[in-house]
Amino acid sequence: MSEILVLYYSRHGATAKMAQLIARGVEQAPGAQARLRTIPPVSTVCEATADDIPAEGPPYASHDDLRQCAGLILGSPTRFGNMAAPLKYFIDTTSDLWLSSALAGKPGAVFTSTSSLHGGQESTLLSMMLPLLHHGMLITGLPYAETDLMHTTSGGTPYGASHFAGDDNKRPLSDEEKRLCKALGKRVAEVAVKLQG
Repeated sequence: MSEILVLYYSRHGATAKMAQLIARGVEQAPGAQARLRTIPPVSTVCEATADDIPAEGPPYASHDDLRQCAGLILGSPTRFGNMAAPLKYFIDTTSDLWLSSALAGKPGAVFTSTSSLHGGQESTLLSMMLPLLHHGMLITGLPYAETDLMHTTSGGTPYGASHFAGDDNKRPLSDEEKRLCKALGKRVAEVAVKLQG
């Protein structure tokens, strides 16, 4: 089985819901399975460590999760048009994987959630692609064959799945957003299976 790592940081839960839908999409691809992982928040006042096991949700990611995956789908809420600091902090610790080319040649994709419709979804997705490109990953977006991209009035971009959560972060995922999340997961899984032969 090709294992696809769905790795995300979520503060208010929208990005976590997207990750679950993406994982369901991965599982729709024959020969693939999803591994959900998250990362802890970063302290703003001092160097702090989180418990090894989060209070809820999937386990925290390790470098072994990245090393072992056949593909990676990375998600973060948008922070001023960029990925959230905890995700960037985690990515900044992956130099050992970069030096060994552990992710090179594997498919990678990205997803995000924003509080406002034009709150930087696409720039956030692009910011998350940069370290994946440095790792030598093959970026997998969403093609316009996914017709929801042409009709959505909420989230969804060719760069990756996205969600408009509203200023209170309580707006549910639209039907289009849900379908695009699943499509992204399935697409990365299908590519990974083909690459593994």
